[in-house]
Amino acid sequence: MNALVVYDSTFGNTERIAGAIADWLEQHGSVRLLRVAKAQPVDLEGIDLLVLGCPTQRHKPTPAIQAFLASIPHATLRGMRAAAFDTRYRKPRLLTGSAARAIAKRLRKAGASLLQPPESFFVSAREGPLEEGELERAAEWAHQVLDELET
Repeated sequence: MNALVVYDSTFGNTERIAGAIADWLEQHGSVRLLRVAKAQPVDLEGIDLLVLGCPTQRHKPTPAIQAFLASIPHATLRGMRAAAFDTRYRKPRLLTGSAARAIAKRLRKAGASLLQPPESFFVSAREGPLEEGELERAAEWAHQVLDELET
């Protein structure tokens, strides 16, 4: 398995989640972990799995993640397997929005196949920290994504 985990992070919480996901996936293959500012569409070449995540800001993905998705040439994601996550407050999605759901919608529209429903990981305050157990939950989610990839 050759995976790419691309993330954006404002206060480091999403970076920690992305790192936990990458660490777990790395036990089962090759993984590159990239902050979105350093990611280019060429990084998508030859990967089996794209995992994309960011904090939810104003009910949607960060501008950097939106720009990255917009920069990907039209057919690049067709048939690619992917997963989307975000960090947000533990409140009803109607109140907080979900960057992961918006990312997943863009990935599907571009032809990617989502291996798991979009997932939210929770912070206790605007700047964090992550709620207790979220890093472990991120590793478990990565495990579920990998299980789907291998079926």
